[in-house]
Amino acid sequence: MAHAAHQQAIRAAAAHLGRRRFLTVTGAAAALAFSTNLPSAQAAQVRTDALTEDPFTLGVASGDPLPDAVVLWTRLAPRAYEPGNGLPEEGAVRVEWQIARDEHFSRVVARGTATAHAEFNYTVHVDAKGLEPDRVYWYRFRAGKWTSPVGRTRTTPSHGAKIRDMRFGLVSCQAYHDGYYTALRHLAGEDLDAVFHVGDYQYEYAVSAVGGARNYTDRTLPAHFNTETMTLGDYRLRYALYKSDPDLQAAHAAFPWFVTWDDHETENNYAGDVDDNNDPPEEFLIRRAAAYRAYWENMPLRMPQQPDGPDMRLYRRFHYGRLAQFDILDTRQYRSNQAYGDGWQYPGPESEDPSRTLTGATQERWLLDGFRRSTATWNVLPQQVTFSQRKNTTADRSKLSMDAWDGYPASRSRVLAGVEQAGIENFVVLTGDVHVHYALDIKKDFNNPSSPTLGVEFVGTSITSGKDGADKPANWSTMTTANPHMKFYNGRRGYVTVTLDGDQARADYKTVSAVTTPGAPLTTAASFVSEAGNPGLQQV
Repeated sequence: MAHAAHQQAIRAAAAHLGRRRFLTVTGAAAALAFSTNLPSAQAAQVRTDALTEDPFTLGVASGDPLPDAVVLWTRLAPRAYEPGNGLPEEGAVRVEWQIARDEHFSRVVARGTATAHAEFNYTVHVDAKGLEPDRVYWYRFRAGKWTSPVGRTRTTPSHGAKIRDMRFGLVSCQAYHDGYYTALRHLAGEDLDAVFHVGDYQYEYAVSAVGGARNYTDRTLPAHFNTETMTLGDYRLRYALYKSDPDLQAAHAAFPWFVTWDDHETENNYAGDVDDNNDPPEEFLIRRAAAYRAYWENMPLRMPQQPDGPDMRLYRRFHYGRLAQFDILDTRQYRSNQAYGDGWQYPGPESEDPSRTLTGATQERWLLDGFRRSTATWNVLPQQVTFSQRKNTTADRSKLSMDAWDGYPASRSRVLAGVEQAGIENFVVLTGDVHVHYALDIKKDFNNPSSPTLGVEFVGTSITSGKDGADKPANWSTMTTANPHMKFYNGRRGYVTVTLDGDQARADYKTVSAVTTPGAPLTTAASFVSEAGNPGLQQV
């Protein structure tokens, strides 16, 4: 549907239902946009004859591993840059899958079939069960005469298993139009158990015919990418563009991913049902429903994460033996609107209102209950926006980011109180969003440098967003002076690898020299450790 017609349909629906009923009827956006667009087992017809070209152009992925299961994902897209992937608007395709103990598939341990429905844009989500804990597997798909690339995945250890260590990657913010995914190519060559992607997997912004800063000379992207994503079709196409990148495909094929979104998967700096343009909530919720559906379709997520209109439960918990508990948050869907109009503002009564929340009450209770029940050595919080305080001047009273936890200090205080009350000694926060590397001590009182340190925060820079960046951004001196708990600040692109064992958490901050040209080398810019039972960062 064209954007103008789409907006007219939204307004007509809103007028018909009335604003109050529109906002209170459960799944209103689903009812208006999607409830009649769900696959029907009776109507679906398997169409292998539709596959006259290789449908596996967007690669494969795995995610959300458990001790006995992992999600396998692919999307059939013989013509990925066309609406509908170059496949019929109706129908379904039967897809076979295999899991083996070796990359040559001489020891296949699980197999089955799945159906790629047109209604879900021919995506496939297989919850492959019956696997062994803490084991590497290889997987692939077949459709018609075509076989997908091979992916490598790994199950988690048994919940009570005593594990020596684990190592994972932290990535975020991969604006296609800002450069090449060189960092992801390097990531694919790491020795990791898993990857945590903490948001901004794709951006709603237009991508020009030459790919923005990629400045293609050997190809021209279709004009429909050169517009902001608004409709379900727009979001689906944008994921196709991103997932067509070979470096992103390589990183997905190398490890299982745990994913969560931030704002740009939907729209910049949205908060709950409030968007960045102050459009009527009844309009934005339909856009949010489209974004959420496309996100689920294109990520290796289980069926419980499938959205219901504009609602999608993305927060969830995973364990890595006795070593680590991971509580993955969603800090967008349930948050209060940003105080003082968003941006960097002086804190005051509005931002410091105790009723304000970044997580919503239900998710907050879930998180604090998880802290109380945890028996893990490390409690890790993969989430989106900077948790620690960041003053942008050295004055006693300084502006803070209203979009980060600084704009929701009561919410942060409740989380830290939960950490203390649960007796958690080894608390680690993983963050993206800000397109820079930070290493931060989490203080009980950020305004008092001698206050107890309750944990550490590893903020990973972007894969591309912000283009090439610099080792020391213009505000480096001010930020490091104004925030003594900030132990490291670097503005290049890259990612973080984190190693956990019984003695310490170690973060290695990796950077590439450029993303506006391909093939840049990788450097370890800095490494930090925090000792178990003695939180606080030390450079090594």
